[in-house]
Amino acid sequence: MSNVLIVDVGTQSMRGIIFDDKGNMLAKEQVKYKPYLSKENGYMEQSADMYWQVFCSITSALMTKYPQHTQNLLAMSVDTFRDTAVLLDENNNVLRNLILWSDQRVADTSQKLPPLQRCLFKIVGMDRAINAIRKKIKTRWVQQHEPQLWQKVKKVAHVSAWFNYKLTGNLADSYASTIGHLPFDSKGKRWLTEKSLLYPVFDLPLDMMVPLLSPGDLVGEITAQAAAETGLPQGLRLIASGSDKGCETLGVGCVSDNVASVSFGTSSTVQFTTKKYFEPEPFMPAYPAVLKDYYNPEVQIFRGYWMISWFKQNFAKHLEKLAEERGGSVEEIMNEEIASIPAGSDGLVLQPFWQAGLTTPEAKGAIIGFSDFHKRAHVYRAIIEGIDFALREGLERMERRGRKHVDYIAVAGGGSQSDLICQIAADVFNRPVKRVQTYETSALGAAMVTFMACGVFEDQTQAVQSMVRYTDTFTPDAKNAAIYDGIYKNIYLKLYNKLQSFYLELEKEKL
Repeated sequence: MSNVLIVDVGTQSMRGIIFDDKGNMLAKEQVKYKPYLSKENGYMEQSADMYWQVFCSITSALMTKYPQHTQNLLAMSVDTFRDTAVLLDENNNVLRNLILWSDQRVADTSQKLPPLQRCLFKIVGMDRAINAIRKKIKTRWVQQHEPQLWQKVKKVAHVSAWFNYKLTGNLADSYASTIGHLPFDSKGKRWLTEKSLLYPVFDLPLDMMVPLLSPGDLVGEITAQAAAETGLPQGLRLIASGSDKGCETLGVGCVSDNVASVSFGTSSTVQFTTKKYFEPEPFMPAYPAVLKDYYNPEVQIFRGYWMISWFKQNFAKHLEKLAEERGGSVEEIMNEEIASIPAGSDGLVLQPFWQAGLTTPEAKGAIIGFSDFHKRAHVYRAIIEGIDFALREGLERMERRGRKHVDYIAVAGGGSQSDLICQIAADVFNRPVKRVQTYETSALGAAMVTFMACGVFEDQTQAVQSMVRYTDTFTPDAKNAAIYDGIYKNIYLKLYNKLQSFYLELEKEKL
């Protein structure tokens, strides 16, 4: 039996996992780290060197502890979080800390776009959204605030491409990893040309971009230097896969039109897998899937289950000692507290825009319906329900735009470990929710890509049949589903339009 090694690089931890071709997790090493370094409020950076040191410690531990599983490695792959650029000099040395996808600093956009772009974006009603995108382009911020450093930049690569380079010497990336604020044509799966309407939005020379590979392509082989640092065997093949979310969607078995992948992660998303390219929202691209000839239309709640961490840090810190005494987690205690609270949180309704989306740049978070009997647990449950309402709205929008119907939801991400959270999701979506055999679905999806690349499976259908098993199904509770449907249609869907004018006033007041 031959196995594959996957390293899944996350915002808060990194995991190295060995899988067999039946989807069994044979070995795992995980290292948690501080999610970000912050010099100022809203700044979120991290050291590339820290990531590499953790990577080396994980692979070395796997090779040392599990020789029975590592001696027959077919190949390996690395999947990473999205939208985080590594700035490299002429020798591919890292020039500064990485500005993470979650960073909230904004670039100055007073320098106007060319007249043609300004006119067209205004006509189609996307001028505010485009301006919001330009503000979030971190390379633009570096150009404006660190001009001397920017003069040294020769390549702008995503984290995935940088790991490829460190391991093989080949600075290249899967097009399924190229998701973020770079001049990329998602439909064509290639870099934009200078003649493209969108190219001026990014203001990055094309010679700074790295070569693109297809998922399943050979990136290269582990070099002697990388082998010495990581403990990996020299010559081991490195296969291109895709982003964490894209791999996750494959890992939950979302390969047909009747299933949606929902991620209860730091950033929460709902995705389809489809051969037909369609925009999930007007003028927002569908991302290339980790399967050739497929796309992943996606709606994203930027802060998603990060809101659970936010809530825990600010309102449930006192539970840490109790969790330690019980040998569990704070989340488990909070989930116990909300089990007795009825669907709808006794009238609390939450809009989960703790960070605005691109098409709603003025949006902010909101909670309505407070009464004197509401407690901490009500707010916690309202957060979970609010995220689900937003994801349901995104799902239904994509069904309309793609002319598809989803029969069931396959879930992943940290929140999916909770039976209660999965049941709430089933009730809010009013569709069955299925959970696979492992929480490590991003790594599982990358493993499937790697096995397909090595010829073990002919296609994704074979890979899913062999490696994905639905171990739990949560069916909607009719009573709760009816309650949620009423809240969703009569309150939640109206909430943004009712509050939008206030959000604009807050923006005007710089609050």
